[in-house]
Amino acid sequence: MKQTLQLKLSQQLKLTPQLQQSIRLLQLSTLELNQEIERIVQENPLLELGEDWNTPTADISASDTLSTDASNFENTPETPETTEETVTSEEHTQQELEWPEDHFSAESASHDEDYEGPQIPAQPITLREHLTLQVSCLHQVSDREKRIIGVLIDSLDDDGYLLQPLDELLEMLPSELGINLSDLQSALKHLQRLDPPGVGARDLQECLVLQLQMLPEHVDHRDQALIVVQEHLKLLAAHDFAQIKKLLGCDDECLRTIQKLIMHLNPKPGAEFDSQSERYIVPDIIVTKQQGTWMANLNFDALPKLSINRLYANILKQAHDNSARSLANQLNEAKWLIRNVQQRSNTILRVARAIIERQQQFLEHGEVAMRPLVLREIAEVLKLHESTVSRVTTQKFMHTPRGIFELKYFFGSYVSTDSGGACSATAIRALIRQLVQQENSKKPLSDNKIATILEQQGIVVARRTIAKYRESLQIPAANLRKSF
Repeated sequence: MKQTLQLKLSQQLKLTPQLQQSIRLLQLSTLELNQEIERIVQENPLLELGEDWNTPTADISASDTLSTDASNFENTPETPETTEETVTSEEHTQQELEWPEDHFSAESASHDEDYEGPQIPAQPITLREHLTLQVSCLHQVSDREKRIIGVLIDSLDDDGYLLQPLDELLEMLPSELGINLSDLQSALKHLQRLDPPGVGARDLQECLVLQLQMLPEHVDHRDQALIVVQEHLKLLAAHDFAQIKKLLGCDDECLRTIQKLIMHLNPKPGAEFDSQSERYIVPDIIVTKQQGTWMANLNFDALPKLSINRLYANILKQAHDNSARSLANQLNEAKWLIRNVQQRSNTILRVARAIIERQQQFLEHGEVAMRPLVLREIAEVLKLHESTVSRVTTQKFMHTPRGIFELKYFFGSYVSTDSGGACSATAIRALIRQLVQQENSKKPLSDNKIATILEQQGIVVARRTIAKYRESLQIPAANLRKSF
């Protein structure tokens, strides 16, 4: 093969480090941004976190100083846009932490009653810890039996079920322990008497039976509920109430009590002890009503308060040799970071205000008044790239009188109306929820009937679309919603 030299011209898009940082900061949530800022501050002595928005900076020229003061957010130029694909981040969920009533011992409190220490959230107890604590209090159980119960506890899944058969579990245990199948069966009985009721069950039916058995005997229709769960659970799931009444020989009132009793049982007794802690949601935008108009403003309390370190900046200003080159580079990095944080906040604010301007009716009347909105519409109005709007609306949250919503919540698909307009999917879901809540439980609305009602209101939606939206709302089908 003959080797040759060829010249080739091509165009490539290369991002500067500063622009790469701007894009990366834009897609971070507020919590992730603050964690990233803390990491950078530890590495760069020219940066410091101020206590408030008016933290003084070094006595250097205005061109060398940048701050994240609130007054700078209105007229900041946008960072150049690129056509890079949107980076989608993992979703977050919200979980409250329990706060201990007393963080300090009586001895420490006696020295200074006015002392207020740091409020440290208590770590949520796990299912394993909760069960192990109860096992340690079983005085009539030998230490050997407690250890066997501990083996079963370690085999439970997150919902509190023992899905592994006892014989398979026995094969995994070392033979020198001298544990046999009867030992495991006895330990399982002890485990299934612990709190939460239903823990240690092998399937849903056993879980419900265990919970009913732990109820006091004087509870109305407890024994009949046990019969339904043990023998007729499939009929109950299918809402075949006529057959259940025939088999039990009971009337409507009796069956209604039985159904209510079973429905209040917990099918996942271990779920409340989920050890996976979730992060808090910190709203980036606060929406308030001012002179009859809804307005969006930045939540400045959630933003990092960055400034240039005065001491090091003065040293750099007085130095004129090559020894200060490293500090000069770090000063430039510090200024770029502050500028990028400022531009990030400015972009979020502009997008949020554009959203609120178009969703005034949602704030006034709720989901049924949600206007159809797509990312392209906001991008064209603000002269941003659509990928930038996508980054801004991901993991950024807005606090409104109607709750806290991710900015992406205000976007979505839509369907056409008879009048030539459009209705957002969020509004259609809200209408479906309203219709189901107002329906006659003895004659629930089918998907076809809901589609007909919406069509009468000028909203043309196919039956399969109604079914898809209904399932997304976790609303059962009409035959499963029917009562007797």
